[in-house]
Amino acid sequence: MADPNERYPDNAPGGYYVDSNCIDCDVCRDSAHENFKRNDDGGYSFVYKQPETKAEREECERVREECPVEAIGDNG
Repeated sequence: MADPNERYPDNAPGGYYVDSNCIDCDVCRDSAHENFKRNDDGGYSFVYKQPETKAEREECERVREECPVEAIGDNG
């Protein structure tokens, strides 16, 4: 389970976030590319933009559930 105390500072403010457990696997970026980006220097994903539509929220929730290391959290 993602830990809000370990969330990366690049995450956009809001409920969804990526924490330090991220293994840079591309699952979130491939499936929800409107909301997740890669920090090239650190080699991890982060929430670039919080979901604004129902479709974006559904995609973010789906990738949160699919994350192999449970690095995506939702405190919203």
